[in-house]
Amino acid sequence: MHKKTSAIAIKRFALLVVLGTVHLATANQAMAQDATTPYPHMAPIDQYLMTDQAAEIALARSAAPDSIARDAEVQVLGRHGFETAVKG
Repeated sequence: MHKKTSAIAIKRFALLVVLGTVHLATANQAMAQDATTPYPHMAPIDQYLMTDQAAEIALARSAAPDSIARDAEVQVLGRHGFETAVKG
């Protein structure tokens, strides 16, 4: 009886290992596909831009304590990437 119980336990363990390996392989494949697939529906750049540059600068400065933000360089998002709005 003890040998039969041990055999069942070994088979269950082997099944768990196989299922776990399959799950990891599937997860890794999904992550690899996500890394290479571009966004299918990227929003237009206008949806990311702020129309009031002073407000964007104030928003950026509010992310740090005044002792740091006061003399920090501030970059804002422009049509071709980030641009320096205030030299630090």
